[in-house]
Amino acid sequence: MSGTHDCPGCGRDDRVQAVPAVYLGGRDSVSSRERDSDGDVRTVTRTVTTGLSKALAPVPEPPGTAVGCLGVLAAAVAVGTFLGGVLGGKWFEDEPAAEPLERNGYQLVRPESPFGDPGPPPDLDFLGWISAFALIAAVLVFTLVYRRKAVFARQTRGRHRAEELWSRGWYCHRCGTAHFLDVPGEDRRPLTLQQFRERVWEHGGYGDLAAAQRAVAALDD
Repeated sequence: MSGTHDCPGCGRDDRVQAVPAVYLGGRDSVSSRERDSDGDVRTVTRTVTTGLSKALAPVPEPPGTAVGCLGVLAAAVAVGTFLGGVLGGKWFEDEPAAEPLERNGYQLVRPESPFGDPGPPPDLDFLGWISAFALIAAVLVFTLVYRRKAVFARQTRGRHRAEELWSRGWYCHRCGTAHFLDVPGEDRRPLTLQQFRERVWEHGGYGDLAAAQRAVAALDD
């Protein structure tokens, strides 16, 4: 892990490493054998990222997709209640009017059920309301997820500029600071992880997000 120059903070070079190398070195794929809901054994691969790697990321974390699960659930409820109404004969099926039984011109009397009068069929109007509200909720959730992704893509469209500056950064594992070397417009003084993040993200045009996604919070993950 030897560096090519002295750290401006501690004056040592034995633990100076390029920021991209630190970032990539903190990301690893871990595979494990797990049983699924059917009891079958399968191999699951997950990406494990260290807090330091997250703190040195050149771009913000993308918006979460947990709210999208609510949209999927709402859509499932909408479809389920709609099918329930269809199977219950509430929609798309007219109930034929009861006609008296006749044979050879004589009107017959229907035999009474030993269980009594079954009464009118259950009212399934509430299924229609549930289906409608669930469908509206699903559309709103999916619209929100799409808008968040679109806003994030628009905010980070200058990512290539941020990565250009980020790739010329150095990190000292001894004193826990980052710095730039031979970058026009940037001095060589040691920077905290938050200051380094602000410099890089501002270069990409999304520096305001550094206040919401602080580097210290990434280290606590």
